[in-house]
Amino acid sequence: MAKRDYYEVLGVSRTASADEIKKSYRRLAMKHHPDRNKDDSTAEAKFKEAKEAYEVLQDADKRATYDRFGHDGLKANAGGAGGFGAEGFGDIFGDVFGDIFGGGRQRGSQVFRGADLGYELRLDLEKAVSGDTVTIDVPTQVACETCDGSGAKKGSDPVTCTTCGGVGQVRMQQGFFSIQQTCPACKGAGSMIGDPCTDCHGRGRKHKTKTLSVKVPAGVDDGDRIRLSGEGEAGRNGGPPGDLYVEIRVRPHKIFERDGAELSCEVPISMATAALGGEVELPTLNGNVSLKVPAGTQSGKVFRLRGKGVSTVRDARQGDLFAKVAVETPVNLSAEQKDLLHQFDELINADGGKHSPRAGGWLDTVKRFFDRISPLD
Repeated sequence: MAKRDYYEVLGVSRTASADEIKKSYRRLAMKHHPDRNKDDSTAEAKFKEAKEAYEVLQDADKRATYDRFGHDGLKANAGGAGGFGAEGFGDIFGDVFGDIFGGGRQRGSQVFRGADLGYELRLDLEKAVSGDTVTIDVPTQVACETCDGSGAKKGSDPVTCTTCGGVGQVRMQQGFFSIQQTCPACKGAGSMIGDPCTDCHGRGRKHKTKTLSVKVPAGVDDGDRIRLSGEGEAGRNGGPPGDLYVEIRVRPHKIFERDGAELSCEVPISMATAALGGEVELPTLNGNVSLKVPAGTQSGKVFRLRGKGVSTVRDARQGDLFAKVAVETPVNLSAEQKDLLHQFDELINADGGKHSPRAGGWLDTVKRFFDRISPLD
């Protein structure tokens, strides 16, 4: 595949100055760096293409050769002193790439990406299921507007740290070993603030509470996270901001419990409804429905209502609702009610327990158990 024109790659004219070429490359390096585009498979190739173009055009001899002979002229000199050796890459890394991401042998301030932040957003089950737009207040660090994040007073600039020479690190020799450490003078920044900004006191950042609007998609569940790119803390020395991660916490519901797309609830019914059957009004998140209870329903019976659950952010299909009935024992009975219950119990027991199959089966099991453990005569 034929290589693109280097001037076209960097988006500059053929008469562009060295500063214009460097500025364009820095912009492209920041835009296409693989660490900032992990979901873009083409970013690495674009980054390498821009780096290759810059390596040529920032060098006066290579640029002259390229202007006269194009890519073929560079191939002829690839093995000579003007080729793309490891040293050449180190120089460009220190001069340009290091200025952006804080590495290499650059002079001047290193930049640092801002910290990621977390925020716990509590929602009712109804809002989590239907989705919502929520306004939140996030305490964070933002770039100082007075000094544009430099930390230096208006009209002044940071100066190169004399301890580390602007690298941000110092090398300590201990016997045969050489240890590289963060510069104690500039704390790794590579520069010192001689005349600090009076607003941020040289820090380049200020505390601020940001008000953000968070769009919560329908179907989020407890523990899901929403990423707001660039809404974390501001970077230092002009570095990119971090991200904000909003973690969803769904409040316990008075009626329903959720398991993914499924809902469950407990439905109290009277003894008469359980024995004779009937219809019970059952609430759902989309309105009430009628649940048919067959005669002879036992406590603990679970009914499945298809499509009455919820959907999730990963699956639009509606889950099911599981309703567990609980036969409720009457309380605070009057004397007449108690007497009627005694009469009813006598009538039930007079038929030999055929109306209570579970109780009869349980008693038979107990009898067989004690028969097995009784001592032999």
